[in-house]
Formats: sequence, C-alpha cells, structure tokens
Amino acid sequence: MALLLSALLVAAGWRWPTPLLEQAWAQADPGLPALLALVLVLVPPALMAALLVARMRRHGDKGESVDCVHGER
Repeated sequence: MALLLSALLVAAGWRWPTPLLEQAWAQADPGLPALLALVLVLVPPALMAALLVARMRRHGDKGESVDCVHGER
C-alpha cells in the first residue's frame, strides 16, 4: 500500500511539476497545503492502527504473549 501511495505521488509530481506552494489554489488559501501535508502524514499510520485494532478485536487478542510450544493459552 505504501509503494502504491509513493507511486501515485511520483506520478502526480510528473503531472504537476510546479511546487505545491506556487500553485494558484495554494496561494489563494495558504492553510490548504499545510492541511494536505498533515493528512498525507497522519492518515496512513492512523489507518494501519485502525486495521491492527480491528484484527485484534476480531481474534480476541488482548495483546498478551502466548506460549504456543506448550499449548498454553
């Protein structure tokens, strides 16, 4: 997923070679580029954390280690 996101960002860089802060929409509202950068940095880790928590809940994992060699639960 990270490689796909990176590839999309590279493709976007080829399509729009003008730096982000020099584009008309960014100059019209200087807060938007900062918001975009914040979303790109925070959303992927938040999605991964949500996925991990959902899997832990689905499998009833409490985060405790289990000694599977001796069959203990």
